[in-house]
Amino acid sequence: MTAGSRGDVAPYTGLGAGLVRAGHEVTLAAHAVFEPLVAGSGVRFHPLPVDPRAELHSERGRRLHDARTGAGKLVRLVSMARQAADELTAALVEVARKGDVLLVGGALGPLGDAIAQAFSVPSVGLHLQPLHPTGEFPAPILGTRPLGAVGNRLSGLAVMASVELVFAGSVRSLRRHGLPGAGRSRGRRARPVLHGYSELVVPRPRDWPAGLEVAGYWWPHETGRLPQELEDFLAAGPSPVFVGLGSATVPDPERVSREIVSAVRAAGMRGVIQRGWAGLHAESEDILTVDEVPHSLLFPRTAAVVHHAGAGTTGAVLRAGVPTVPVPVQFDAAFWASRLTALGTAPGVVPLRRLTSPALAEALRRATADSTHRTRARALADRLAAEDGIAPVLATLDRLAR
Repeated sequence: MTAGSRGDVAPYTGLGAGLVRAGHEVTLAAHAVFEPLVAGSGVRFHPLPVDPRAELHSERGRRLHDARTGAGKLVRLVSMARQAADELTAALVEVARKGDVLLVGGALGPLGDAIAQAFSVPSVGLHLQPLHPTGEFPAPILGTRPLGAVGNRLSGLAVMASVELVFAGSVRSLRRHGLPGAGRSRGRRARPVLHGYSELVVPRPRDWPAGLEVAGYWWPHETGRLPQELEDFLAAGPSPVFVGLGSATVPDPERVSREIVSAVRAAGMRGVIQRGWAGLHAESEDILTVDEVPHSLLFPRTAAVVHHAGAGTTGAVLRAGVPTVPVPVQFDAAFWASRLTALGTAPGVVPLRRLTSPALAEALRRATADSTHRTRARALADRLAAEDGIAPVLATLDRLAR
């Protein structure tokens, strides 16, 4: 079970497909708009209410951009998510009745764990970000400014408390859904938590307690091929730059689109722009706008990838082994952007609030002219290809079965 944007869902389609191949029966519970993502995977789908794209484009969602700090965005996000949590609860209870084990995405942690306790079935946390407090870095959703060991840990505790607050009312309401023993204070059970990224990207913090494991990436289930129009564009000239902001929204898509087009041309390159939830768009002989396409098929054929630094897209870029220019928008994006620069696959960061044509053009020139970024990206991609993020999840399920 998971909730949020496409990046909060897609990795679980690949994990689910891997569990199906190993003989498990898997149901993915996610927002109804994401049902096409499991097509052909063998994973069943249970639709959840709430359209996350509509929420981000609502008046409440647009106000997220008004906050200038990670803490400010977190406050607005908690307020926005509490109502969505109430709408999700009944559907999650319904699908949980049929499960032997609940695999709970990080965004739904407290609610999923409470439902598992109510049904007396085991649960496993599946996180796409390092959510548990650590003294080694601040909570990813709050930015990257070091706060010292104590401050870093306190920031993580604050984020975990905020997530608990989102679901507090929903947990109490479980009794209304036919679970009379739910919502009572029985203490949080220790449960295994696996993280769907590689230790090559974020090493496991040394101060994490036992039971928190970094499994490796869960690559999304992707089928089909690139649209013919895109294939023709790729064949018509040098490798283009890909620019996409995924599920992120922007206050002024027209301005952002103009800055991107100008930057790509100033860098002397061609571009593929993904419309995404931001609504980016441009058309000319050297620029092509596309909708959703398989990243695993397109990214390796690009000169560089400009993206919003979401956890899923960050993983896709690293898997492709190409240079990147992160344009973090909000939430944990700054954290992943900082990892890309630390790994040497990105020359620097161009935050959305400072996105101008000259800044992006310079970053693109640095990303593509200096072969060091591509060399490091390719070497890391080769190492990631040797990892198996599904195996630790299977091992955890085996332990629970025994």
